[in-house]
Amino acid sequence: MRAGLILTTLGGCTLTACIPSMGGPRYDQPLPPPPAARPQRLPERERDYPRQTLDDGVVAPAAPPPAWKAQPVVPDAQTVPSATYEVRPGDTLRRIAERTGAGSEAIARANGLAPPFVIAAGQRLIIPGGRYHLVRAGQTGIAIARAYGVDWSRIVTDNQLDEPYILRVGQRVLIPGGSPAERPVTAAERAAAFKLDIDDLVTGSEPALARNQRPVRPTTTPRRPVPTVAQVVPPTSAPGRFVWPVRGAIVSRFGPGRSGERNNGIKIAVPIGTPVLAAADGVVAYAGSDVAAFGGLVILKHGTGLTTVYGHASQLLVTRGQAVKKGQRIALSGNTGFADRPELHFEVRNGRTPVNPSSYLPSS
Repeated sequence: MRAGLILTTLGGCTLTACIPSMGGPRYDQPLPPPPAARPQRLPERERDYPRQTLDDGVVAPAAPPPAWKAQPVVPDAQTVPSATYEVRPGDTLRRIAERTGAGSEAIARANGLAPPFVIAAGQRLIIPGGRYHLVRAGQTGIAIARAYGVDWSRIVTDNQLDEPYILRVGQRVLIPGGSPAERPVTAAERAAAFKLDIDDLVTGSEPALARNQRPVRPTTTPRRPVPTVAQVVPPTSAPGRFVWPVRGAIVSRFGPGRSGERNNGIKIAVPIGTPVLAAADGVVAYAGSDVAAFGGLVILKHGTGLTTVYGHASQLLVTRGQAVKKGQRIALSGNTGFADRPELHFEVRNGRTPVNPSSYLPSS
């Protein structure tokens, strides 16, 4: 459920003051740094980025802004009328897509074509009408959805995208929407119509790569964040048995709550500043604060399609694209976002589906 904006008071500060800024600075009352810690002088080109304090007390640059902010999308979708097309000698689905402006995948679905998408000269194909956005290098699903003021999940569904939901350069994506009168007109209206959630971050945050680009290997330290528009090689090995990210009282369990809301994870009450541990080996898919309900947020991707989510952090200790080990400190707990108390929100997702974390965590 997408959280609406609620003004309240948490721990002596307004909600907006409790929501962390991008990049992992300390959000709650600061913890005293180690006595010997000295801030590291940052190069000029890095001073525009927020800082984060690492485990050794050294201040280092946080990751650059996420790709959907660093590389916004111009909403220049082409409106394609429904039509039929007679296949010419030498045609391929991609060539027909370029000629008509429709997506090759959409054409294949409309005509019941399966891989390897064999077509023959003289064959008549249905060209499905709609608005089609041409994906450029570095663009993300989130940026495309935000540009048109539609939910990324709707784009995933309407285009029948599958895991890992990464777009390719040159792909034509069908943009959902009704009549022009029903669509957001200005950039501000489109941005207001788009609401970011965890599912968006899991499925729509990786940038599309050009044909001559390859995904980069994960970094081992937040001091060397991966480039904003680089796609990161995902983990492939099974994560094995998880460990508890923190130890404390479970104050909210997975599933429907008392007032009817659904909790996609569990909430564990812990003092502010408690180290939050990676539940398993993985790669950081996201570290920031763009989902207001969860404040400081870390998302880890593991092998076999599993993802873990850690919310309400007061401080982030990792950056996107960083490889982490089971039990490694990735954040410090807090009460940021819409937290009811100092607590950790912890989720496990199998693909896009939230699952009960108790199925993966040890019983004691």
